[in-house]
Order: sequence, then structure tokens, then C-alpha cells
Amino acid sequence: MEFRALINFAIWRDTRDISDANELSTTFYDRPSMKKCYEYLDFTSRSFSRVIKELEGDLARTITLFYLVLRALDTVEDDMTIPNSVKLPLLRSFHEKLYEPGWTFQDSQEKDKIVLQEFNNIQYEFSTLKPEYQAVIADITKKMGAGMADFAALATPEQPVAEVDSIQDYDLYCHYVAGLVGEGLSGLFAASGKERSFIADQLTLSNSMGLLLQKTNIFRDIHEDVIEGRGFWPKAIWGKYGFNSMKELIDPSKKEQALWASSEMVLDALRHATDALDYMTLLRCQSVFNFVAIPAVMAIATLERTFMNEKILQGNVKIRKGETVRLILRSTNPRDVAYIFREYARKIHAKVHKDDPNLLKLSIACSKIEQWAEHHYPSFITVSAGSSGGASSAIDPSSNDARAILFTSLAKEAQDRARKEKTDKFMADLKARGVIKERSPEEEAEIKRKYDAMDKEGVPVLMIFGVIVGVLALMAALGGIVIWVVLKYFGDE
Repeated sequence: MEFRALINFAIWRDTRDISDANELSTTFYDRPSMKKCYEYLDFTSRSFSRVIKELEGDLARTITLFYLVLRALDTVEDDMTIPNSVKLPLLRSFHEKLYEPGWTFQDSQEKDKIVLQEFNNIQYEFSTLKPEYQAVIADITKKMGAGMADFAALATPEQPVAEVDSIQDYDLYCHYVAGLVGEGLSGLFAASGKERSFIADQLTLSNSMGLLLQKTNIFRDIHEDVIEGRGFWPKAIWGKYGFNSMKELIDPSKKEQALWASSEMVLDALRHATDALDYMTLLRCQSVFNFVAIPAVMAIATLERTFMNEKILQGNVKIRKGETVRLILRSTNPRDVAYIFREYARKIHAKVHKDDPNLLKLSIACSKIEQWAEHHYPSFITVSAGSSGGASSAIDPSSNDARAILFTSLAKEAQDRARKEKTDKFMADLKARGVIKERSPEEEAEIKRKYDAMDKEGVPVLMIFGVIVGVLALMAALGGIVIWVVLKYFGDE
């Protein structure tokens, strides 16, 4: 199935070509500085590059620049060679660099340093955006830079990256680096007119979208982060399993305790799943929905693949490319995305070990996803493509679900009631136009009396005899006519 998905994706998938002449009015790919920005996007993120470029209209260009600005900010934060005396002021003032033509930063040693070394191209393109776009990007950059600086200030020479202690601190850190991205994207969606204006006000749901993705990445990248001296798992989780530092998590002799800690990390990430599903039900633009849904289904699939998987303590674990493509092809509407979440929640639940300290909590977390999907998109209702290009729904006749039986009964009662109301309305109209005369109660009673009398008396014998004789006489007459016609016109022959 994954191989077939790869073939279908390669042959039939419609993709937006940002370099096409018909797209240049919104992508500005023909402008050297903007073309450079698209190249930076490809270099710094292969996963987001494709979905960003497929956004409609000017959103592809706008969110490319939004991503690059935040990537540049994140590069400053991640670079351990930049001393705090330089890093902290730069993080807090980075939003001001958006309005400084020609500004660049040449002292980074990070792999994505090009976005700082050639930030002048990003800044110039930012200056050409609509003012409402600029306002959203600058505001998010200011908030994110301040939050990153607060956490970076906690670092010491002995511990270059400050550990996250409590779950509250973990949520706050993820809010600064990812939740704010969700808020910014919602603001840009609304400002573009592609989504309704109230999307910009969905701060809690937008934040949860970002946290689901960020916590998945933090969980998956444990080995790489520990090796490079970073530590984002909260001490409140790994500390309760007997670890004194995050470095001990990748110690093979403590594998079992590390897996219990990893189990709780997945549990913490899953609490954002239903908020993410709620957010996606609010979206109306197809390309925006795809942009949001694809990373979300990748996150839930990654959580399932890495859950109770000791390989994450030894290296990077990813979902297969064929599975990725299959998820992309399936993620076209909220219902199918909800079923994907449900599918992977069931797989996670099936992998929970009976000795897992988080057994009950994980069961509840997975059941919440199941409950959400079943409540919003009941499994006994089938959806199929309509003849006019839309969709139609019906109750699955083979379902044994008690709700299906009840729903069918209620639907029949509603149909009968509608039919009766239609008949009554028709009769009332005929009476109003005089086609049917209204009878008085006395007349109705008289008619009823006559019919009752006829029922009691039965059908008279003479009447029955008369009907029979009449039918026989009619048949004899018809027979006589036929004989006369034959003799008249065919007698000589």
C-alpha cells in the first residue's frame, strides 16, 4: 500500500510550481532576493518546504519569510559558540533587525548560518510584505526572542543549555519556540483572507498545534540533543525514574527506566491531540488545511513509531517515506485526519506495557482521541462522493451499532412527520381554494351513519345478481357485434 502511494504521489499528485509564469504575481520567484529565500527554505527544512510552497496565493511567499525569520532567530539560540553577552541582547532585539536594511550576522557556526549571513535578502523581502503581514511576523519575533532569551539566560559555563525543570517550564519553553509559531500562522491565515478572521483569536488551539509538533520533535531527538549537550526533556519527568542528568537517559544499562520516562513524554504530548483536531475543524481553505494537517499526522505517526522504541535512545528514528506519502494523500479533510489520529492512538495503546507506570493515564489519553473522533465523525455513518462533486452521507446498513438503529428510527419518524405535514398542508390548500368543501360536524356524522348502516346490512343479493347479469349481457352483446362484423366483411370468402 505504501509503494502504491509512492507511485500515485509521483504520477497524480498536483503540486504548485512557484516558478511558473502564472504564479509570479504572488510568489515573486523571478526576483533574485525572493528566489534566494526559497533556496534558504529548501536548505533549512525539507519537510516544511513542500507544504509551504503549496499554499495558495501570497501565503506561500509570506509564510516562507515567516519561517526564515524564525529560523534565523532559532539559529542564534541554538548556537553554543555565541556567548550570552552577545546572544541575549541579539535575541531580545532581533525583531528590530526586520527593519534594518542590509543587516547580517557573520559569527554563527550553526549548520543553518546562511540565514543569518544573508539575512539582508530576507529583510528586503519582509519590507515588501503587506503591513498586516509585517505586524504579525514582527510581533511573534519579538515575543519569541524574549522567551528564548529568558531560557538562554539560565545557562551556565558548566551547563551551556539550561535544563527544563517543571512541566510548566516545559510548556512555556515549547510555547515560545512553537506555540507562538501557531499563533503567528493563525494571524497570517486571517490576514490573508483565506481563513475567517476569528482564526487569529484561537490562541489556545493555535498554541496546542505548535506544542504537539514541538514536543514530538523533542521526544524523538533525545539522543542527538544529549550528544550535543542540549536537554529539553523536563526534569519533572526523567527525575522521577532515578536519573540525575539527561546524559544517563542514553545509558544502555538504564534502558528500562529510560523507556518509562519516554512513555511519560509521549503521554504529555498526547494531551494536545484533541485541541489540534479541534483547530483543524475550523479551517476552510484546502491548501491551508493541508499545510496544518500534514505535519500533525506526521507527529502522531512519529509518536507511535517512537513509543516504547529503545532505538530513540541510540539514534534518530523516522517514519518510512512510503508511510509519509500515504499520510499526505489521506490528509485531505478533518474526518480522515481524525481517523488517522484514532488509528495511531490505537497502535500506541496496543504497545503500552502492563508494567508501565503510566498504563492507566496512557489508556485515558488514547481513549480521548478515540472519543473525539467518534463524537465528531461517528463510524456508523459512511461518506461518499456525490454526483455533483460534493459529498453525501448515509447510515451503514451493515452496522450493529445501537446508535445506528436509534438514528434510523428517529430518521423514519422525522420522514413520516414531514410527509404528514406535507399532506395536511396540501389538503388545507385545496379546502382554501374551494376544491374540497368543508363539511359541518352534522354532515360528517350523517355520512358516517350511512356507511355504518351499509356495513351492518351487508351487500344486497339482488344488487350482486344484477351486476352479474349486466356483465353477462355486455359480453353477449360484444360477441354478437364481433360475429356480425366477420359475416359482413368476410362472409364471401
